[in-house]
Amino acid sequence: MSALPTRLRPLAAAFALVTCLATPATSTAAARPNSSAPAADCALPGKTGWTDEGHDTDGTRFQRPGGTHRVLTLFVDFPDARATDSTDAYATHLAPAADWMRRASYGRSRLALSSLHRWIRMPADSTSYGFERDLTFEAHEKYLRDAITAADPHADFSRYDMVYVVPTKAAAAITFSPTYLYDPATPGVTADGRRIKWAVTFGQDMWRWGHKVAAHETGHTFGLPDLYSFTGSTHRYAGGWDVMGDIAGAAPQYLGWHSWKLGWTRDHQVACLPGTGRRAVRLSPVERPGGTKLAVLRTGQTTAYVAESRRPEGNDQHACSTGVLLYKVDSATPTGEGPVRILNAHPATTPPTGCTQLDMAAYTPGQTFTDPDTGVRIDVLTGDTGGDTVRLSKG
Repeated sequence: MSALPTRLRPLAAAFALVTCLATPATSTAAARPNSSAPAADCALPGKTGWTDEGHDTDGTRFQRPGGTHRVLTLFVDFPDARATDSTDAYATHLAPAADWMRRASYGRSRLALSSLHRWIRMPADSTSYGFERDLTFEAHEKYLRDAITAADPHADFSRYDMVYVVPTKAAAAITFSPTYLYDPATPGVTADGRRIKWAVTFGQDMWRWGHKVAAHETGHTFGLPDLYSFTGSTHRYAGGWDVMGDIAGAAPQYLGWHSWKLGWTRDHQVACLPGTGRRAVRLSPVERPGGTKLAVLRTGQTTAYVAESRRPEGNDQHACSTGVLLYKVDSATPTGEGPVRILNAHPATTPPTGCTQLDMAAYTPGQTFTDPDTGVRIDVLTGDTGGDTVRLSKG
């Protein structure tokens, strides 16, 4: 689900992100065949003022994506929806999120999950918190504040980086799982001398999507946007290729671009073609640590084409197609409007049961993508168990 911006989503752009990296200029010089360029030449600046695909994420507003994140899970019930079961099943349901995040980040981001193994009674009925799609920032913050205040006698919040709030199954009114990102311009929520900056308030949809809803929502605290569409066909942009899109998708590993944005993939693992020229790149699957993860062909100030290798293993063990995943990134496109758009190599293929048309998107050796408007050409040259080789060309 969306990270709820301060006030309402239409006002989110009012909060400009702090530029943490210098905005790289788009190169116009021709590159020699197979010449290298610094990865920073292909990093894009964020232009939306909120969660986007830019590499200049505000390191104050959003949580650092590396290291250990100490998470306290609170289990809450309500006067009109009292829990009659144990919290153990709820904790067990979310526990795999820690291993999922560790694999996704190559061990560079870890969730240290702790729980208060008791039900915390909220002061108001579950139906009073307004958990509809137009849930406001103020209403969401009140829900979090009520949970923190009720739990404060039983926990030391100064020991934790973020909070998960999990409602009883009896609270049908708490339907979905928005992310809370604090507003530095307001007093916010505090406990034990610590500002609660980041939280995920789970809803009944956690029982549909399982522990991966924690990976999606925690991704918002790192500054990642939604890849699904807020209007029209929900998964028309990215299908099931990233947990920030279809949480229940067949290949939910974070895109290589996201891994690079978050610092899990290092600059030396990114092959960049910032302008005209040609470059061949051997790609290692994003599901594995090590090797070159991305081949990026920059096309403008905020746009680029990206190639990465995908294999049915790790978090992607149920992938519907494998090979080279090609997509276009635009860091000026807002969350929910298609900041990443997957290019489908097999648009006429009938997907098998459990897969969507876009899940069949991976390119295989011998296939080529061209964009006449930008002069871009990407050829998939070879592929084997170790990865894929692509050739980027422009101009």
